Amino acid sequence: MKKITLISISITIAFISAFITSCTDSIAQTNGLPALKERSAELAKANEWEKTKEKVAELTQKIAKDPTDVKLKLQLATIFMSEARVTGDSYYHQASIEVLDQVLKTDPNNFEANTYKASVAMSLHQFGEAKKLAEKAMQINPNNAYIYGVLVDINVEQGDYATAIAMSDKMQALKPSLEAYSRASYLREINGDYKGAIDAMELAVKAGLAGSESAEWSRVTLGDLYVATGRLAEAETTYQNTLAVRPNFPNAIMGLAKVAHAKKDYAKAIEYTKTAIKTVSEASFVAYLGQLYALSGDAAKAAEVQNDVVRLLLAAEKEQNSSTILMKHNANRELANAYLDLKDYKKAMEYAAIDLKLRPENIDANELMAWTTYLNGDAKAALPYAEKMLRTKSMNAEKLTKAGLIITKSGDATRGAALVAQAKTVNSYVEVLPNAVQVLPNAVRK
Repeated sequence: MKKITLISISITIAFISAFITSCTDSIAQTNGLPALKERSAELAKANEWEKTKEKVAELTQKIAKDPTDVKLKLQLATIFMSEARVTGDSYYHQASIEVLDQVLKTDPNNFEANTYKASVAMSLHQFGEAKKLAEKAMQINPNNAYIYGVLVDINVEQGDYATAIAMSDKMQALKPSLEAYSRASYLREINGDYKGAIDAMELAVKAGLAGSESAEWSRVTLGDLYVATGRLAEAETTYQNTLAVRPNFPNAIMGLAKVAHAKKDYAKAIEYTKTAIKTVSEASFVAYLGQLYALSGDAAKAAEVQNDVVRLLLAAEKEQNSSTILMKHNANRELANAYLDLKDYKKAMEYAAIDLKLRPENIDANELMAWTTYLNGDAKAALPYAEKMLRTKSMNAEKLTKAGLIITKSGDATRGAALVAQAKTVNSYVEVLPNAVQVLPNAVRK
């Protein structure tokens, strides 16, 4: 790789090194168990970090004395799962699986271990494995709300939205909670009900403990819904409210970047994004930085970042053949989007096709395939995918805009124009560029 001197690009290289290291290093061990890694400077300031370290030390010592204590190992696994969310470090996915596999080796029908492993598999986009584990867990204990949440996520990813709604209803009936409300919100959003989605996410925020990672994730997602509907002032206030109780929360900082982006204040959006990247090495944040450089007119910086993102993802894919990887991460969608940013549409379509094959009914997978096919110059071939991505009657402004452009190019200018106009009524800030719609990344849903 040629020498890069730009400060912003050095952030990307630091991210790449951290990501590849977390994917390929062997799992550090303490008393035969995966070790807790130190958080970065900003993440280490979170209120729960000292208690987390104390709890892991306590659990590790107790398990060393009694390696057969399943409950202690399950507690440790949940902490690692939480660290994966908070830090974005892939190490913790593998660490979680190692601990859960120790439980399953001696107790294959342990409900919690099957459920948690299904959740980790979902995080790694291993949807088939996740479904197998989740359905087994549901048979073991059909009266636990948590497993229905995992099944909501799996069925959403596989495009079985009717089953996802049924699982969500079951979850809420068993235990109304932040997790239940947030999933109901996402399903309402998917089905075109933004008002209902916002109402449900407000309930999720109220159900959480202000300042906790889960509550502030919900608040940020509420902000994202405001952005998606063009309510930028409310979005900005929502993100700032999170930062007031959980300073440096990267998803909230990225929320402010989205608001600045919508206002076309690209310099401010870039600064917010770089700040978030310093806290968490998240691939989507770095990809977004590349998009912002492109929008600001700095093609050189955009190309540097975008090429490094592709290099990062390909290196991580190659290294997943390491014996230290217990479950691989499926990154086909990320690679497709990374190649879209580089305008390598043929390569993007290769990965989009793999993603679609894994979840042919999912509206997001169909959107990706529709858009890459369209950008490859074949609007008519893109049309069936565009129709499929609209099947839930989503009111997402970017989906409507993309479908409108594809349908117009396919010969139905009246319907295409109507969809583009409809998108503007949902979100007047939706951005259509000559080659692509710039997609605002959502916070990862739980």
